[in-house]
Order: sequence, then structure tokens, then C-alpha cells
Amino acid sequence: MMRICLIFAMRAEAQPIIEYYGLKEQEGFFSPLPCKLYSTPSESPQRGDLWVVVNGEDRGRDLIGCEAAAVTTQVAIQKLQPDLVISCGTCGGWQRYGARVGQTYIADGVMFHDRRVPGDNEWDTQGLGNYKVWEGSWRIAEALGLPMGKVTTGSSFDLSPEEDALIDANGGRLKEMEGAAVAFVCSLYKVPVMLVKTVTNLRDITSPRLPQGEESDGQIDSFQENLKRASRSLRETLVDVINTLPIPLPDL
Repeated sequence: MMRICLIFAMRAEAQPIIEYYGLKEQEGFFSPLPCKLYSTPSESPQRGDLWVVVNGEDRGRDLIGCEAAAVTTQVAIQKLQPDLVISCGTCGGWQRYGARVGQTYIADGVMFHDRRVPGDNEWDTQGLGNYKVWEGSWRIAEALGLPMGKVTTGSSFDLSPEEDALIDANGGRLKEMEGAAVAFVCSLYKVPVMLVKTVTNLRDITSPRLPQGEESDGQIDSFQENLKRASRSLRETLVDVINTLPIPLPDL
């Protein structure tokens, strides 16, 4: 039986897939860490074949970003020993590269975009990362007719001009805050990783309701308005991905 672990930053992103499969929280499974495990009620947490793990909360707010993602991924791998980790969630995209709100992508690569380390920005270094994604990602995308794109990860919702330029220079198409951290930990444990991301906001489209110069706030507005829609689209794609995954998993 193949063991699949879906890792989310936000509960709102994970809720549709939790409800679809009827997963139940296994309270205290990762205690004292804040991350939460959801699994099939009839299965022992360590013996299931599908797990959803969410970063958890701090003072009532979802834990987002690289640090929470790395901690969650490490403890999930250690305690659950999955055959495949899927970093799931929402992201920003660029209309000029064909992205649209609600569109779901499978990553063909993942990197950090906010690590500027002079002399260390080559392939597979600590600077950009450029971690390998599971080779089966291309087959799944082709089978489901899904677009692919390079995911880039940073610790802030907005982008500096330097980060924007670095993303463009390295072929980034989707911007978010956790994927490269998940991939980094998976690379240490040699666990295959796949990234499935749905667009909530377009980085090159600002909100018409805001005056010029307040683009970041407009991006936040777009993200919040589209989060529920994008999470539903993400759930639909994840179900298709799970149903299409080969058993046993090749290329491990």
C-alpha cells in the first residue's frame, strides 16, 4: 500500500480534501508541535495510506512560511514514513505567463527566490535550492492535462524588485511561501516530493479599488477573496492526482 502525505500550510486550503475523504484529526499526534494530522478514522495513524498534515496555528493564526513548513515536513516524515510527500496549497501567478485564478499546476521544479548568496547561486546549492521534484510529476500532469510550472518560495507575501528579477531570470511561474522548504527536507530524507498549487492572485494584476502604490494590499485582497474558490479547485485536482498515482510508486 502506497503511503501519501499531503502537507498544507493553511487549514482553509486543506479543509475541502479533509471533508471529501472524511478524515478525522488525530489529536496530539505531533504534540508538543502545533502541526495537525488528519487520517481515515478506521486506520491507525501510522498504518493509513493517505494523511493530511497541516502546519497548525499560533495565537489563532495559521502558521505559514518556510520555518513552519520545514518543521512540519520533518516530523511528518519521521513519524509517518510516507512513500510520497505532496506540498499542496495556493500561490500567486503571472497573467503574462498564462496563469488564471483557480488554475491548478503541478510543479516541474522548485527553488527559493529570496536567498541572495553571492557566488552560491548555482544548481543544487543552498542559495536557490533548485530541488528535484518526483519524476512521475510529468506523467501525472500529462495524464490529467494539467499545466506545469516552476514554483518559487520566499518568506514574504510581497516581492522586492530583486526577488521579482530573480524569479524571471530562473523561469519561475508560481510564487508561494512553503514549497521549497518542504522539498529541502524531503531531499535530506530522500523522500520523493511533488507540488500541486492553485492560483489565488495574479502578481501582475493589481486591485482596481486601490490607489497606485498600494499593490501589495491589492494582492492580499485578491488572495483572500479567491482562497475558497482556489481551495475547492485544489481539492478537485488532488483527488484526480491521487486516483492517477501508480501503485506501487515508480522512480523512488
